[in-house]
Amino acid sequence: MEYLTVAYQALFSAIALLILTKLMGYRQVSQFSMFDYVNSITIGSIAAEMAIDLDGNYLKPLVAMVVYAAFVLLLSKCSQKSITLRRLINGKAIVLYQNDELYNENLKKAKMDVDEFLVECRINGYFDLSQIDSAILEPNGKISFLPVTDERPATPKDLGIAPSQEEMFANVIVDGKVLEYNLKHVGRDMNWLNQQLDGQNVKKIEDVFLAICDKQGNFHVYPKINHVVDRDILG
Repeated sequence: MEYLTVAYQALFSAIALLILTKLMGYRQVSQFSMFDYVNSITIGSIAAEMAIDLDGNYLKPLVAMVVYAAFVLLLSKCSQKSITLRRLINGKAIVLYQNDELYNENLKKAKMDVDEFLVECRINGYFDLSQIDSAILEPNGKISFLPVTDERPATPKDLGIAPSQEEMFANVIVDGKVLEYNLKHVGRDMNWLNQQLDGQNVKKIEDVFLAICDKQGNFHVYPKINHVVDRDILG
């Protein structure tokens, strides 16, 4: 019975955690502020405790989880209206480098030494600091780089070219199943889809792993490969 109790409470805990996470919004871990990170750990810890509590008293941890989630939502709403509160919770961006000057005091404030900063520069493709106009540490812990004008990639506007606007591709077949809503969204129907598949020698929709299309009719299909491909190109 203890194992059944743990299994039941673990399922209940997972469902509660999923619902609360959805309510708090979609954010990647790399986008978390310190406050978000601490609250996520706390809510997860409470959920884990609720899952293995053999006394069966899951209401108290559930209430605690709901209170934490509600507090996060409330602060999120308030910070949207108050710049001061937003900066207090999420922090402010810190300029680490600008106009050929490396700000050592700002690096100290960011708890970062010069070697770590240079590593981040290299990861982002800058092996020479003279290629960088500004480097700013964002509140989520990532560094944004602004290259000097003559080091940035050329754009079509720089070259006097006016390319047509690209459209997003929609998934029209996923794992052998046609997504009819997406197919309709790009202005196509089943007859058109079957013609495209026939033109690429695909006999059955079930043999398609992924097919994508945009509103211009650009179509790409990726058939299922039902065997292990072992190409050790990195060894």
